[in-house]
Amino acid sequence: MTTTEAHQQTRILVQAAAQACEDKKGEDTRILELDPIDAGLSDFFLVTSATNDRQAIAISDEVEHRLKKEFGVFPNSVEGRRKGDWILLDYVDFVVHVFLTERRAFYDIERLRKSARPLSPAEFDAELKAALAAKTLAARSKKSAKPKAPAAKAEKEPKPKKATVKKVSAKAPVAKKATKVPAVKKTARKKPASGVTKRNP
Repeated sequence: MTTTEAHQQTRILVQAAAQACEDKKGEDTRILELDPIDAGLSDFFLVTSATNDRQAIAISDEVEHRLKKEFGVFPNSVEGRRKGDWILLDYVDFVVHVFLTERRAFYDIERLRKSARPLSPAEFDAELKAALAAKTLAARSKKSAKPKAPAAKAEKEPKPKKATVKKVSAKAPVAKKATKVPAVKKTARKKPASGVTKRNP
């Protein structure tokens, strides 16, 4: 997880804790975004007031229960629950302070953190929503900017072979002339004259 993502996750947890305070009727709930220079380990203080100790305990219990149930997150330490006049839940990246009204005025934690930027839960929620929307938009534009994979080349179909045409010479073949066989003249034998006997020599 990057630093930006971790900070975003912390903001979501702080918003959930602030909502738990509001649901249990916490008064004057404030989120202090601490200056990184003098903040130490924490990024935020969540401060709320209760009218009596029982309400203070109920608020702290609701914060702890909600973060455990919805995010699986537990406080690193819890202080002041027995007295109930100032209950502190340390989640390392942010700290929840639940004060009785007179105790909050006495310690005036907001004045001690002059460099912190105070926000109401509504303002904090608006900033959180804007940040999440910007993150979503950036993710979408990054996704659409990725070059599309080249389409698979269609298998080349074998080109049809050209029909071989025998070239016919323009000249028609000349028929060979039949050679005439010389006629043999038949010589007729002379018949001997009648009555003449041919004698042998």
